[in-house]
Amino acid sequence: MSNPLLMVIVGLAVGVFVISLGGGGGAIYLGVLTAIFQLSPGAAAATSIVTSLPALIMGSWSYYRRGLINFSLGNRMMIAAIPSIFVGFLIAPFLPEKVYKVVIGLILAFLGSQLVYKLYRQSPKKTPRLSPNVASVLYGIMGGLMVGIAGLSGGGPITTGLLLLGASMASASATSSYVLVGMSIVGALLHISGGSIDWHAAGGLIAGSLVGAFLAPPIVLWMTSKPARARLVKLFMGIFIIIMGARTALG
Repeated sequence: MSNPLLMVIVGLAVGVFVISLGGGGGAIYLGVLTAIFQLSPGAAAATSIVTSLPALIMGSWSYYRRGLINFSLGNRMMIAAIPSIFVGFLIAPFLPEKVYKVVIGLILAFLGSQLVYKLYRQSPKKTPRLSPNVASVLYGIMGGLMVGIAGLSGGGPITTGLLLLGASMASASATSSYVLVGMSIVGALLHISGGSIDWHAAGGLIAGSLVGAFLAPPIVLWMTSKPARARLVKLFMGIFIIIMGARTALG
């Protein structure tokens, strides 16, 4: 399929959606590239990371100008994630795809369930089992493995982890986008060597996603400007991560 307008429209929709939720959209881009544009898995993985990177950079810059990025937490996650990307890339050829999907799916479903539970539990001041420093490192490792093994963005555990650590939705989206820039640069360099990039598909998607990334931060600020709306967005994020986990594990 080679409809340039369709590629721009899809890129716009995905750009707004994933930058608003702090994700790189790797899973969505992979689905679009394989189902709509009929790319092979290797080409789709390489193309999806390259496609998401410009939008992540623009979205992160826009969030930075608004002072929404938590660099201390984000840098800790990124430092944990980047070595994990290399580990995931190296073990990917030896890891059965079904095992990987089940493990990642269960992790995502658990994180989403934790987020929904946190919104409705009666004792919000309950002491967490893990310290924020340890938890942030674990979330970074999960995200890095997702990038290295399958060419996904890794945004699910990063954004959900930030929310579980108490970040606001706007700060979580901003910090996650920042972390994913570093992760995607490393992931792109690795996956480009392992799969050819379809620049024709990537070009239109990048163009649309850049516009979406520009529009996303103001949308996030509006959605989270009132507590009721912010709570609804977090609930949606939790349910979305649970669904992603279920689809990954059963796919």
